Amino acid sequence: MQYSNFGLNNTKSMLENAMRRHFAVPAFNAYNMETVQSIVSAARLTKSPVIIAISESALKYMGDDMLMGIIGGLKITPTEQIALHLDHGSSVESCMHAINIGFSSVMLDFSKRDIDDNTTATANIVRYAHARDVSVESELGVLSGIEDETTKSTESEYTDPTIAKQFISDTGADSLAIAIGTSHGAYKRKSMDEKLRFDILEKIQNEIPTTPLVLHGASSVPSDLVDTINKFGGKIHNAMGIDIEQLQFAATKTNICKINIDSDLRLAFTAGVRETLRAHPDIFNPREYLLPARDAVRDICIFLIRTVFHSNNKI
Repeated sequence: MQYSNFGLNNTKSMLENAMRRHFAVPAFNAYNMETVQSIVSAARLTKSPVIIAISESALKYMGDDMLMGIIGGLKITPTEQIALHLDHGSSVESCMHAINIGFSSVMLDFSKRDIDDNTTATANIVRYAHARDVSVESELGVLSGIEDETTKSTESEYTDPTIAKQFISDTGADSLAIAIGTSHGAYKRKSMDEKLRFDILEKIQNEIPTTPLVLHGASSVPSDLVDTINKFGGKIHNAMGIDIEQLQFAATKTNICKINIDSDLRLAFTAGVRETLRAHPDIFNPREYLLPARDAVRDICIFLIRTVFHSNNKI
């Protein structure tokens, strides 16, 4: 199924527009009907382009037909500039599958593989995707942390700027995810003093100045959401995200054109459910606690669009 049948856009022009106008396109991870609805609602309310990011595990959880049924039910139009993106595809085959069911953008993550394997596999999926007008993101460097089955690593490795130039030349990838100090999950820093390596980012920009860059693992992990979860029965301790000001700088002053946010949405959803169930222990209708959770995810998306991405009113 061609993604245009669902009113979706690929990310190529979206990221080029972001680079030219100095903002970043939000890539929000979704994993059920409510989170997909929240992301699209936030985009429509703020007039922001948006990327709905779906991991392999989220796709498995929802199922192909269910996900694409939800996307179809949203009645998306091309002018809204919404993309459906496979996040951290673990194989060429998984990326091809996503393209074939209607995704408009895919990420092949061979960042933990040998550079030759990464280059060959990325070039192969680029040829397949570009023949179908689908965008391709790849990754160099390794982020630590855990967020899904395909994003597990106990070590990190910064992106090598000199390798980046040759990699983009050899593969033709449309965008490149880089490692400059972010990490997956809700435990991204050990102290508030840790800084992103903007010196490495600057060197990468100098090597590939026209390539849109991507920042993964960039949730800010709002303390108020963590506090709400813990207040109502949760046990999340020492969670710490990326500093908002550093994310703002990346989005508006560098070639970072796409920033991935997952943990913030999970925290918002969980906080909404926990608070509602504690306040109303008598309810058992799922709609009565899923609706506040959906609203909480929408609200954190709107906050990030306006304060971090500066993508509001950029359609």
